[in-house]
Amino acid sequence: MSLAGWSRPIYCFVMRLSCLPPLVCLIVIHCAHADEDGFVSLFNGQNLDGWVNVNCAPSTYTVRDGMIFCTGIPTGVMHTTKQYENFILEADWMHTRTGGNSGIFVWSGALPICGEPFTKAVECQVLDGNHGDVFAIQGATFIPDRPHPKGWMRCLPSEERNHPAGQWNHYRIECQNGRVQLAVNGKVVAGGSKTIPRQGYIVLESEGAPIYFKNIRVKELPGADVPQSEVAEVDRGFKSLYSGVDLSGWKIEPGQEGHWSAKDWNLDCDGKIEGEKKNLLSERSYSNFELIMDWQTPAKPAPQEVPIVLGGAIPQAKITKPAGQWNRATITIRDTSTKIAVNDQPVIDGPNLAAKETPIILLHRSEGIQFANLYIRPLEAQKHRESPAR
Repeated sequence: MSLAGWSRPIYCFVMRLSCLPPLVCLIVIHCAHADEDGFVSLFNGQNLDGWVNVNCAPSTYTVRDGMIFCTGIPTGVMHTTKQYENFILEADWMHTRTGGNSGIFVWSGALPICGEPFTKAVECQVLDGNHGDVFAIQGATFIPDRPHPKGWMRCLPSEERNHPAGQWNHYRIECQNGRVQLAVNGKVVAGGSKTIPRQGYIVLESEGAPIYFKNIRVKELPGADVPQSEVAEVDRGFKSLYSGVDLSGWKIEPGQEGHWSAKDWNLDCDGKIEGEKKNLLSERSYSNFELIMDWQTPAKPAPQEVPIVLGGAIPQAKITKPAGQWNRATITIRDTSTKIAVNDQPVIDGPNLAAKETPIILLHRSEGIQFANLYIRPLEAQKHRESPAR
């Protein structure tokens, strides 16, 4: 393990361990994970253990020289594996170019909301030249310490304290009992109270610009039983089917090139495919799974169907949102049954529409269609009870 970047006292302390028995060394080094002031590192300097890449490419978040590097492409998020209630979070960040954008979210849900690449959370703005805002996003709520001129749930910073691109900045975020305060480079500049949710994940945001993070650590504070209505959505094991940068994991048939394409967090079909095979198929096949899928279409009126092919059929459903607005379908295939909900409303509960194993087949539309937030998780087969012997 490299000792680059360690302070001299700690370095000397570790060197002195060489004279101790191996078991003693192991115990001392293990206990050193928690600082004397109660902080625990959220980043080990070597890999991204303890973090979940939600909707970005494997190349979006990497480790460089003992720091987390984010390319900013595609737009998306990475969250901790653990939820936190009351805590103090500290982190250093540095944009590599002028005008770079990013953010640190607290009390975040696990998955982006319908038609967005971001999660329901409170964001602490990490924007070069306009940093330090604290605001509720994607359905979260809070009361800003200072009313926003336009009435938004957003607290503008009391003063500008950031260092420019190419220099490090330090954030200290205190979250306790629904109250959040952000200190920038040593001084509190923004905050709010009565936040919902007030328990959730910590998030690093990817938003179009390269950025470095380091010295990310958290100190948990005493908490209480939080009502379930104030706890963010938990991670249920969904994995993204779309990287945001290319169509890896999908079969591109002749004639589909350039018509099915990656456009940041949107998987886009322009509707002008000339080949015989127009629908997009996943390379893998699945059985017993739950799928989340967002889509929007420019057609007027909106087609009354879920744009996926199951067992050779396109599920028909009443779509209440008009064309041009995002919809979300949750599709559950298990053993002999299919359940589909659209925009939180059940529309199908019946026999299995798919084969024993099926690829994910996204439906082409001649007027064009966009998909986003494609997530899948495996389900265990249901155990059928045997009839008791007579």
